Amino acid sequence: MPVHVSLFRGINVGGHRVIAMSALRSLHEELGFSGVTSYIQSGNVIFQSPRSGPEALASLIEKKVEETFGFPVTVVVRTCAALAGVIAKNPFAGRRDIDERRLAVMFLQFSPAPARVKKLAAAAPEGMDEFRVSGDSVYLYCPNGFGKTLLTNTFFEKQLEVGGTARNWKSVIAIRAMMSPPAATPARTAGRS
Repeated sequence: MPVHVSLFRGINVGGHRVIAMSALRSLHEELGFSGVTSYIQSGNVIFQSPRSGPEALASLIEKKVEETFGFPVTVVVRTCAALAGVIAKNPFAGRRDIDERRLAVMFLQFSPAPARVKKLAAAAPEGMDEFRVSGDSVYLYCPNGFGKTLLTNTFFEKQLEVGGTARNWKSVIAIRAMMSPPAATPARTAGRS
């Protein structure tokens, strides 16, 4: 059965839209998903589902969250293969000046219109931060830290006209490892991010 991850935007941050991870895992099980597990508190749930179509799965999860908890959330779903592709296509890989602790990926609900991507560079604030859009992902490098960047989720959502949620590189690697069968799982990153 295909393995997926649901990535939630804006839950359990600053005491707002709090959902216990145990409740989020239970919600996925109520939807008929199996092998449900989670990674850290920011809303990353790995699961198996015979249903296909990440966008359809995301919509199903969003509806269930709103019914259960009473507020809307943005959910992005990726397959194991799609997440592996995101890692393989990292445009910052191999650069010696890149500190992976300052690297993130914004997972978009769908690929933005090419015209929106084209206009993005002109709208971006000047500074040391760098980004690259690749299909339904935005790779982001913020050498001074994510807390200081103007290249936020909100900025990209507004400019690209598509919802999404970001994860730091350490989390992306850890989630991908958790999605792999045990025999193929690379060394797992421990800790919180």
